[in-house]
Amino acid sequence: MIETVMPAAQGVLLILGCLLFAVGTLGLFRLTDTLARIHALTKVDNLGLGLIVLALLPLAPSFLAGLKTLLIWAAALAASATAAHLVARAVHAGREAPGAEDSADD
Repeated sequence: MIETVMPAAQGVLLILGCLLFAVGTLGLFRLTDTLARIHALTKVDNLGLGLIVLALLPLAPSFLAGLKTLLIWAAALAASATAAHLVARAVHAGREAPGAEDSADD
């Protein structure tokens, strides 16, 4: 029974992961604000990658190979969060505070 359930579950996880990647890409193209684009990419793509990693874990030839796959996922999560923070910080720094041009004349 497990021989039929496991490949079906892996297929579902792979399809869901790919669909989430597609939704993240659609959000990148459709959303107008930079911060909304970052939100769409980081949240959905990290979940999509997680589902794909979960689908591939049973296929790992050894425990260490599975651990490496999980570490790659963790590195992608950290890189995604760091990049999103840096982009959001740059966007925030580029915006002027309301009334900033009035206070400069004083």
